[in-house]
Amino acid sequence: RREQARLKASVVEEDTEEWQKDPHFSGLQRVGGVDLSYIKGDESRACASLVVLSFPALEVLYQDCCMVAVTAPYVAGFLAFREVPVLVEAVQRLQQKEPQLQPQVLLVDGNGLLHPRGFGTACHLGVLTDLPCVGVAKNLLHVDGLVRDELHREQVRSLQRSGETFPLTGTSGKVLGMVLRSYNNSSKPLYVSVGHRVSLGTAVRLVRACCRFRVPEPIRQVWHRTWGRQ
Repeated sequence: RREQARLKASVVEEDTEEWQKDPHFSGLQRVGGVDLSYIKGDESRACASLVVLSFPALEVLYQDCCMVAVTAPYVAGFLAFREVPVLVEAVQRLQQKEPQLQPQVLLVDGNGLLHPRGFGTACHLGVLTDLPCVGVAKNLLHVDGLVRDELHREQVRSLQRSGETFPLTGTSGKVLGMVLRSYNNSSKPLYVSVGHRVSLGTAVRLVRACCRFRVPEPIRQVWHRTWGRQ
């Protein structure tokens, strides 16, 4: 908890790059996606994946899928301590091998500020790499009074078209993220939250701009390579 609080003090919840302030993201050329997928039946081994796509074409420029040993135990609310070290190593390998392909932003399969202590994987990875990061989750994390009750389901049903959103406001009054309908043909939303060096509005616009289907393409491409490797 002390380490999370120490690192959380470095999180920047605002746009820091010029491309973020442009309605069409002019200047954004490379978007990364990261994920860690565990071997079925073996929680000690996983595939750490990093993919970099061009923007706006969303074509794969770089991929790194590496089997790793995961030594830290799983503790709810502290998943980042188990997963982020190997994701940082993937970013470092890219910086050493193909520095010109370093992503200008990372989409993380997980949460950022939408976390019991406001410091999920996307925040943790962002602070340690100093890269803009966005948390993109498929399911609602029940924190600060947020629950997937009938009211929440009704709000989700109200999202009729791609790009429509509603805020996730906790009982504390803080907006922790946004619910986004990312794809017309899918009624299942995404839960977008700030990781580091990006505002929530920009994070949502970026995720939508990266979606050809429900899941943004950088993360979808990570999944394809991860499961193919296993």
